[in-house]
Amino acid sequence: MKINTNNVSLKISAGKASQFLRNPIPQIAFSGRSNVGKSSLINTLLNRKGLARVSSAPGKTITVNFYDVDGKLFLVDLPGYGYAKRTAQEQLVWSGLVDGYFTKNPNIDLVKLVCQLVDSRIGYTRDDIDMISYMNQTGVPYVIIATKTDKLNKSEREKAVKTLISNPVLREGTTIILFSSETREGKDDVWSEIMNYAENK
Repeated sequence: MKINTNNVSLKISAGKASQFLRNPIPQIAFSGRSNVGKSSLINTLLNRKGLARVSSAPGKTITVNFYDVDGKLFLVDLPGYGYAKRTAQEQLVWSGLVDGYFTKNPNIDLVKLVCQLVDSRIGYTRDDIDMISYMNQTGVPYVIIATKTDKLNKSEREKAVKTLISNPVLREGTTIILFSSETREGKDDVWSEIMNYAENK
């Protein structure tokens, strides 16, 4: 599959499950806590600066954003979790929307891969573990993307990788990619995983 990453648009920001798109093309979802760098990753992958907007109020954006890539692929930005200042009502909205993406998505069979983002400086949070456990239970394919690696020195990077790989929550053989939106480290590796799953899985 050849994709023109210059032909990209935000198709819809879905605030409820009934708005999820039914277009019969593969979906690649991006999951992670608020401020882990999902928007920055998507912008880097698509060579854009402001297509996926970085919220000025982390955790306040509760929508599932579908980015149409050349009419052949959707990059799906799931709302971030773990934002402490979210109200109980906002937590319910988030939970219903994310759960709905996996349980009420009319094209769930086209969700080829979840890119699970984890801050390389922090490692897995409780919410990350919960999300990975959920994907283990439901059989959703995923890869781990360790973000903000430009903030780490060599020894810190080595320690971070060991910590990420050794966690028993991971499925055996899970791919872990080191990524930085600043240096673009890992960009090609992420695209390689996306295309592998979109085309062959």
